Amino acid sequence: MRFFVPAARTGHTRPVAHPPVLTQAGGVPNRLARATSPYLLQHADNPVDWWEWGDAAFAEARRRDVPVLISVGYAACHWCHVMAHESFEDPATAALMNEHFVCVKVDREERPDVDAVYMAATQAMTGSGGWPMTVVATPDGRPFFCGTYFPPRRVQTMASFTEVLTALAQAWTTRRDDVMASAGTIAAALAQRPASGGGDGPTGGDLVDERVVARALGALSTSFDERDGGFGGAPKFPPTMVVEWLLRHHARTRDEDALAMALSTLDAMARGGMYDQLAGGFARYSVDATWTVPHFEKMLYDNALLLRVYLHAWRLTGDPQHRRVVEETADWLLRDLRTDDGGFASALDADSEGREGAFYAWTPAQLRDALGDDDGAWAADVLGVTSEGTFEHGTSVLQLRHDPDDPARLASVRARLRDARETRPRPARDDKVVSAWNGLAVAALAEAGALLDRPDWLDAAQRCAQLLADLHTRAAPDGDRLLRTSRDGTAGSAPGVLEDYADVAEGYLALAAVTGEHVWTTRAQRLLATVLAHFGDGDGDGGFYDTADDETDPVLGALRRPQDVADGPTPAGQPAAAAALATLAAATGSLELREAALDALRVPLLVSRRHPRAAGWALATAEALLDGPREVAVVGPADDPATRALHRAALGAPAPGLVLAVGDPGHLGDDAPALLRDRPLVDGRPAAYVCRGFVCERPTTDPGRLTQQLRT
Repeated sequence: MRFFVPAARTGHTRPVAHPPVLTQAGGVPNRLARATSPYLLQHADNPVDWWEWGDAAFAEARRRDVPVLISVGYAACHWCHVMAHESFEDPATAALMNEHFVCVKVDREERPDVDAVYMAATQAMTGSGGWPMTVVATPDGRPFFCGTYFPPRRVQTMASFTEVLTALAQAWTTRRDDVMASAGTIAAALAQRPASGGGDGPTGGDLVDERVVARALGALSTSFDERDGGFGGAPKFPPTMVVEWLLRHHARTRDEDALAMALSTLDAMARGGMYDQLAGGFARYSVDATWTVPHFEKMLYDNALLLRVYLHAWRLTGDPQHRRVVEETADWLLRDLRTDDGGFASALDADSEGREGAFYAWTPAQLRDALGDDDGAWAADVLGVTSEGTFEHGTSVLQLRHDPDDPARLASVRARLRDARETRPRPARDDKVVSAWNGLAVAALAEAGALLDRPDWLDAAQRCAQLLADLHTRAAPDGDRLLRTSRDGTAGSAPGVLEDYADVAEGYLALAAVTGEHVWTTRAQRLLATVLAHFGDGDGDGGFYDTADDETDPVLGALRRPQDVADGPTPAGQPAAAAALATLAAATGSLELREAALDALRVPLLVSRRHPRAAGWALATAEALLDGPREVAVVGPADDPATRALHRAALGAPAPGLVLAVGDPGHLGDDAPALLRDRPLVDGRPAAYVCRGFVCERPTTDPGRLTQQLRT
């Protein structure tokens, strides 16, 4: 017997943010009042006797001999909050939950390992997944029921939440043997290693070669939207990692078709409603195929990744629109997401005033009120605001489909509308600091600050990196260990997962390349040493698990140790680790690290043959390896203009495999990477050394010559 009912919604439920505030004022706080997660704190006044995920909750379930109800969501999830208001705040429903279950609330952003295991079960049992996710498990954590949102009352054939709870409680009491058999079957299925797939894909030494890229490009091109940019139909998510791959591929091969797909997509996103035309920053995704109406929440990870890919597009093309997006998005990150301790908050809500998009949408009348009749009418035409509306209730999302003839007038209009919008209630902020996403922000802001001469961005990157090093990191004998989150200067308890180690290392390596502060290379090396020591898949394909062998949750470990190789909205942990390892290998000259990077790419590149949109970061890393990497050492005193000119020339090169180190050969510390060793000045002048494929060119003191070497 299968103890589940069909999920109320198919696919990923639409996540619409709600403010991170307590949800039932005046209630008696439950255990979640001690949590650091803003999402868990939203449920601290529920009448549900919530527990945080942990051994204590499962011990309580064993003591009471009742199942565990696991509710998984996140702070910017609309249907999570709908279900909370309808069911978790209802005293009668809460009493039913409390009587028959131990109820555990999980923030999927704080505990991606918990989410990954039970999402796999939910998708296997129901054919779909999404959030809120509702799982009922035995006291040892084996799921026997999975679903997503359930309404408070029956809707046609969709059972109500109380009906589901009652049926599950009765099954646990009267048909325990059937329940345990079902849980055992599901646990056995979860324990099976997923097949790597790929058919007759490449193996061994020819894993990273032109055939891999050609096959992936062929598969990708069939889903390209030539009219509106992007890939596939509605909803459209930003294909950031895929675009990064396409840009690198063009830089290496001059493939104009790849460049056209990348630039068309970047242009469409930047001009559409998914981009905030007044203040910068991207919304989570577009609900349509034309990038017109977004889901309005703004996530740190999207904006960190998009900031970097638009920067790389500008570096390749010089397009002023790409630069505008970089500047506005970086300024928005510092203005709206930076926390008091120097980190970056996870997200801005989609809602304000209880309505999605209320902060961002406009009517023609509102434009006239803010700008006057003439400018209001002009702005409505330029920004796509119509009387019928493109969004809800006759409102429109601002777009910039074409550049106006009067840029100065547009700048004035945007500034005045931005000021007018500031009088509206602002969306709330999920202010937890996630290691991985902050690592992505460090990399983006460090590179952008250096390339666009914005020391404030570079300072922000350095301060954020220092927070990660001081608050999120603890030393261990075989490498540094990371914690997943912090909030208000207090570290959380959840251990870091693979993407945290990989993305923070990526940020540190980018920071080292632009500042010449080699301590960041050392810190990246210590994080990646932990990856090699504790995340390795020694009996599998040579890649990595998502959790450390000594920090895998025991309940999850008995079911399935997470190992996801496919990109989601962020690079998957395994290709992200491969990218950081490849960079560190080039900086240190370590063959072991390069081999580990290649091994980690094996399965993601097999996936790329049929699903290239899920393997963008692996393909981008493959492009870097096919390009060399390009190992560049710039040597000279830091205060010498000639050193700075060479350094800037190297940073400005679009070579996809660029690995850069800078330092003074007369004052190299013990932490200087091997790439800088034995590189003297040339005739007493600062110089650049370029090596590729174990072959080095003659050192040059001329920035123009260096640029030519890196474009060859």
